[in-house]
Amino acid sequence: MKLGCFSVSLTVKDLNKSKEFYQKLGFEVFAGEESHGFLIMKNGDTNIGLFQGMFDKNILTFNPGWNQSAENVDGFTDVRDLCAELKAKGIEVVENSVAGDAGPGSFSVIDPDGNPILFDQHV
Repeated sequence: MKLGCFSVSLTVKDLNKSKEFYQKLGFEVFAGEESHGFLIMKNGDTNIGLFQGMFDKNILTFNPGWNQSAENVDGFTDVRDLCAELKAKGIEVVENSVAGDAGPGSFSVIDPDGNPILFDQHV
């Protein structure tokens, strides 16, 4: 099971203050739009997403089909297969927007401690 790029998606109160804080830790803006309320910050192979007003909780995020630089990779486990495999293992899927036979899609699960985990495929 290849889960792809890993990041932590943080819900923030003030996007600009959070951006400045993480820049002091060595992160640089990698992607996103401040005007849309989110930024993806990168420090080496470490990625964090800063999201203002989008989520209630912080989220662990996996992006099947991407490496840590958001570049497409070959030989990844498709989000449809991941969803089916986790369901078969008895893990409840709480949100599911996986459709069709290929392409983008996402689903979420909750770990035993209530932490949301998003599987978000863009390719």
